[in-house]
Amino acid sequence: MKIVLIFIACIAILVVFGKSFAWPIKLITKLIINSALGTLLIFIINLVGTSFNFHIGLNVINSVIVGILGIPGGVLLILIKIFV
Repeated sequence: MKIVLIFIACIAILVVFGKSFAWPIKLITKLIINSALGTLLIFIINLVGTSFNFHIGLNVINSVIVGILGIPGGVLLILIKIFV
């Protein structure tokens, strides 16, 4: 009986530690995927913007901004480019 309780306690500890380490990994993975999609969005904006002589720099900061904020981040970069 004592061994079964120790076994259950060890599994419970592993589950708690596993979940606590999985959360940051999921967050980082989501940020990387969103940044890649943000890069694609900036590329599309630049592709369409060449007709209008409009260009947004494709760099890590812009990609992360669009990655975190999504489409509103792309709109934000367009507005910043227009007004600044």
